[in-house]
Amino acid sequence: MENQEPKKAVALRYDIEKDDVPVVVAKGRGLIAENIARLAEQSQVPIRQDKQLADYLMALEIYQEIPPELYGVVAEILAFIYRMDQGYQKGL
Repeated sequence: MENQEPKKAVALRYDIEKDDVPVVVAKGRGLIAENIARLAEQSQVPIRQDKQLADYLMALEIYQEIPPELYGVVAEILAFIYRMDQGYQKGL
């Protein structure tokens, strides 16, 4: 049997009025990761699966801002979510 790594999840918050950059607000492995994903789905928060990004974000502390090295990739994700939200609001 192959030894599988436990599922990981990291939740980010970016409030343009409060935050200079996105901040880690939750993270965990296994059951905690499953709960983070379940809560995101229930709240209709988009989920992006990216193992490498999750590994980087797991190294951060809760309420720590993401480092400048991750601005580009996180900005792409936020732009994608924004476009999805705009399409949803227009009924697309």
